[in-house]
Amino acid sequence: MVAAAEEERFSRRKHGKRPVPFSAWELPEQAAAWCLEQAGLRPEDLDGVAYSYDPELVLPGGEGQDARWEDMRTTYARRAPSFLATALPGLDAAQVRFVPHHIAHAASAGLAAPYDESAVLVCDGRGEAVSHLAGHYRDGELTVLASQALPHSLGLMYEDLTAHLGFLRSSDEYKVMALASYGEPRFLREMRELIYPTGDGGFRVEQIDWSVYAKALGKGEKWTSDHADLAASVQTRLEEVLLDLARWLHERTGARHLTMAGGVALNCVANTRLFAEGPFEDIWVQPAAGDSGTALGGALHLAQAGGDRVAPMPGADLGRGWTDEELGAWLDVAKVPYERPADLAAAVAADLAADRVVAWFQGRAEYGPRALGRRSLLANPGNPRNTERLNDVKGREQFRPIAPMVLAERASTIFGRGPMSSPYMLFVHDVRPEWRDRIPAVVHVDGTARIQTIEPGRDPLLARLLEEFEARTGVPVVVNTSLNTAGRPMVDDPRDALECFGSAPVDVLVLGPYVVRRGAVFAG
Repeated sequence: MVAAAEEERFSRRKHGKRPVPFSAWELPEQAAAWCLEQAGLRPEDLDGVAYSYDPELVLPGGEGQDARWEDMRTTYARRAPSFLATALPGLDAAQVRFVPHHIAHAASAGLAAPYDESAVLVCDGRGEAVSHLAGHYRDGELTVLASQALPHSLGLMYEDLTAHLGFLRSSDEYKVMALASYGEPRFLREMRELIYPTGDGGFRVEQIDWSVYAKALGKGEKWTSDHADLAASVQTRLEEVLLDLARWLHERTGARHLTMAGGVALNCVANTRLFAEGPFEDIWVQPAAGDSGTALGGALHLAQAGGDRVAPMPGADLGRGWTDEELGAWLDVAKVPYERPADLAAAVAADLAADRVVAWFQGRAEYGPRALGRRSLLANPGNPRNTERLNDVKGREQFRPIAPMVLAERASTIFGRGPMSSPYMLFVHDVRPEWRDRIPAVVHVDGTARIQTIEPGRDPLLARLLEEFEARTGVPVVVNTSLNTAGRPMVDDPRDALECFGSAPVDVLVLGPYVVRRGAVFAG
């Protein structure tokens, strides 16, 4: 894998486009051109381009919550080769291949994971005619064992609830997961009657009138205990059904490892329950588990089918990066005062220990929705006010948790239940009682935290930062949340970082080896 980046990082438009079916004509033109540039290729050099949706698999009339737009979506998909050839001059439209949506998701997990064999579970809103795939990868070959036909969909069900609670459908589902922690599953009995597995690797989702349980919320309206209880009930039922699907899949494959992709695989609470209570020894979740990951999966699928031996994913840092000299030039152009500390980790650890909020920009950008120490906001977890402080910096809801990063070798002394290698921040972990008062900023209302574990060999600078922070505070944990403000994509290039620093109440900007301090900038 040479490069992977999402269009939103270039266009500065969240998700690259609005999450509606008639946006299918919008393609990741800037991201595609950049990936080619990274590889030193021209469009005419390509042997194949994957489009992760096969319009020939769509059933007449369509199914699902957006059926009225199905003809338009399918028409745009059929014309995607021409659109791509226009966006990438020199590309032969005949080189564009349609890869079924869930096959692309499955490949992004089963072919990218560090296993020769794994069970694979894909669950999302919808593909062409199904909403789920269960299969088995062995030596690069996928055997599909089950799929669920539309309109039954766990992902669409969760999207419907997201909209009912006043959030943006196909975008804000993670807010429902966070809200669920504030409620009790008071409506679980009813949800079990409406959402249930069928014993054959599939499931059913009946029509649900959410207003029976809690009134619909408009954007920005205050939620009540009814809304939190409804979110908790649906979240719990989702976890139960996923456990059933995983057990069915394990019985048929006997695989030790489970790999996962699809939007539902970003539900880190459900992932941890699968890990803790499910039959698999290990679970690997694609860090770009949502639809952006199907670009990678489609490419892997075409490469494998064409006879290439594809390698596991080396990490999520597959996006844009800049040299130290280029970053220094950006700062010179911006005319901001900066310094280059002899020991960057020690200098930033001192800022964090002094309770300063640090914007951290290092290396190549992350692929996927999680900030993994490349484009992050860092803070001291020992100050309980930092949860509210960072949510204010980002302009987001106060019920949203912020996450910790921790050295992998120290993780098990502080956290429990989830997998102790968690480099992609896709599981939640219980915070051990004796640590909850020491790192209150990263402890969610239910006593959990979504951790990122740091390996010194993989991330030496972050490892040293954690060691230096512990030397000053006795705490081997640092707050890590995404470097962005509400509704905007994560910071990607140096200009984005400088704009964010200039507009948000952040104390320190670290741009590669350089440090910019707010007092120095505005005093000057």
